Amino acid sequence: DISCPWCAIGLSALEQALERIGAEVQTEFHIQPFELNPQMPPGGQDITEHLAQKYGSTPEQHAGIRETIRQRGAELGFVFRLEGRDRIYNTFDAHRLLHWAGEPGTVPAGRQRALKKALLAAYFTDGEDPSSHAVLARVAGLAGLDPLAAMEILGSDRFVTEVRELEAFFTGAGINSVPAVIVNQQYLISGGQPVEIFEQALRRIAAGTA
Repeated sequence: DISCPWCAIGLSALEQALERIGAEVQTEFHIQPFELNPQMPPGGQDITEHLAQKYGSTPEQHAGIRETIRQRGAELGFVFRLEGRDRIYNTFDAHRLLHWAGEPGTVPAGRQRALKKALLAAYFTDGEDPSSHAVLARVAGLAGLDPLAAMEILGSDRFVTEVRELEAFFTGAGINSVPAVIVNQQYLISGGQPVEIFEQALRRIAAGTA
C-alpha cells in the first residue's frame, strides 16, 4: 500500500538487491493491490489518532517508530519527510491507477513501478494527499503516463471490480500484511527486509535451493 512506509523501504531494498544480482536472473515485476485501511473515510484521519486506535501506540512510541523508519529510508536513498505528513488517507483510487499502469494495453507500457515509486514519494516525501484525484493525475504524469487519461479513469468506475477481486484473492491466500514479495508464485518474502536478505533469498530461489 502506498500509505505503508515499510512498503517504500521494502521496494527500495528489493530494487537494490536486484541491481546487485544483475543479469544473473531475469525478472518481471508486478505490483498487486493491498489496502491497510480499506474503510478509511474521505479526508482521511490524523495519523497519531489513527495509530493509537489501531495499534494502541502512544505519541512517544509513534515518534520513535517514525524516526526508525526515517533512518532506514535514508540508508536506502528514500526520503521520509515528517513535516506536513500528519494524516493517513484512503488509497483505493491509487490502486486503480496502479492497476491501469500494469495493463498490457496502457501506453506507454511498463510504467507501473514508476507510478508506484512516484506515489510513495508524493505521500511520504512531499506530504501530499494520495486520495486526491488532482494529485493522482499529476503524479501519473510525473511517472510518464497521460494525466488526462488518469483523470478520466478516476472519474469513472474503471478497474473497481478488478482491484477488489485481486485484493480478495491475496487476502484469501493469507496475505494480511505488507510488504509481501511473492516470487515465482511460490515463495514469500515478508516485511521491509534489508537489501542483503532480499539478495540472499532471490539467489537461493534462482539456484533452486530455497
